[in-house]
Amino acid sequence: MDALVVERADALFPGSRGKGIQPRTMEVFDDLGVLDAIRAAGGDYPVGMIWQDGQRAGEHRMFDPVEATEDSPYTEPWMVPQWRTQEILFARLEELGGRVAVGREVVGLEQDAEGVTVRFASGPDARARYVVAADGGRSVVRRALGIAMTGETVDPNPTLVADLRITGLDRDNWHIFPPSGEGEGFLAICPLAGTEDFQAVARFPEGSTVDLSLDGIRKVVAVRSHLAPEDVTEVRWASDFRPQAALADRFRSGRVFLAGDAAHVHSPAGGQGLNTSVQDAYNLGWKLGAVLLGGAPAALLDTYEEERRPIAADMLGLSTSVHRGVTRRGEATRQLGLGYRESSLTEEARTAGVGRVRAGDRAPDAVVGGVRLFDAFRGPHWTLLALGREAPEVGDSVRLVRGPEQEAYGSGLFLVRPDGYVGWASDTLTGLAGYAGRVGGF
Repeated sequence: MDALVVERADALFPGSRGKGIQPRTMEVFDDLGVLDAIRAAGGDYPVGMIWQDGQRAGEHRMFDPVEATEDSPYTEPWMVPQWRTQEILFARLEELGGRVAVGREVVGLEQDAEGVTVRFASGPDARARYVVAADGGRSVVRRALGIAMTGETVDPNPTLVADLRITGLDRDNWHIFPPSGEGEGFLAICPLAGTEDFQAVARFPEGSTVDLSLDGIRKVVAVRSHLAPEDVTEVRWASDFRPQAALADRFRSGRVFLAGDAAHVHSPAGGQGLNTSVQDAYNLGWKLGAVLLGGAPAALLDTYEEERRPIAADMLGLSTSVHRGVTRRGEATRQLGLGYRESSLTEEARTAGVGRVRAGDRAPDAVVGGVRLFDAFRGPHWTLLALGREAPEVGDSVRLVRGPEQEAYGSGLFLVRPDGYVGWASDTLTGLAGYAGRVGGF
């Protein structure tokens, strides 16, 4: 399947913005074959250090630590600057034979019964059977499709985020400077794992103009902390924004799909945005592959919006709640509990031996018959787990794993989708053929 990724800029995004990789996305990256690179490029989140009048006043933990278990080997966020995550995914795409055309700005598109024609600011048009718009909160494609976004302003105060080189601060803590009588507002400076940079975040009064220059940022840091202006030696990247929460009214129009910030914008609090965006693509990707290469019915693509839009809506509420201090980062922000129990792709037919996991849930890790399940799941295939049940071979395109009943799963037959969720669960093979026909076979 030929696929073309186009990027308006002449290079990949340079900033650290989405730096938190949640545990569920770590599992996705494991499946995509980039986990080792992600782990090598980042590190754990540091403990927050609260400063008052130039003195250390106490520690702040953003979330409570959680021990890894066999079924959930990744339990805490992993910090990787967004620019580095993009580099790793870009390298993996090229390794798999994919390509990215930079400097290609989309200005419009037209679609018909057979495909979509995409127009660019310069250069020839491109023709494709389907288009995925992941072009951000100001999505040109979404606007061209006439899809509105519904939402609210989370915080009217403008916020600065910048990647800086700083002297005079240790890299063992996330340095937090609360507003004080002499300061003008909140400032946090976090060492970016795997780099020599710090990410600074500062809030300003409503209506303020944020100065993104070196001198402007130096002034903010000096006024709000004990650091001197010259301790900020370089601005690597800087941006300002006003936190919003908005959801596209639709995630699909004909042959065009919205993913990531083109479909949902949010407060960065809770570290949900990049992760939800990755999982949008993960959900849609296997379905496009099944339709384009596997002969699955085109109706399978309808389940993308059905499954992802409710999750995005919940994510917006969660991010807003964390931003306003109502909800603490924890189990919900790790995203391991997200699933698709209500999806039309989900069938739960077991009558006995039901464990914690039901059809529609994330398929946990385990070692079954000497096989690690995450190793068995890795790749764009379906996997049939026969746990405490007999199961015949079901074809070369489905990986079969046999073993005893498992604590998380209970006993039964579990058909695990290419994106790591249980699609079908039953006590017997009855009904499997019908499910396979509905999703286009395996």
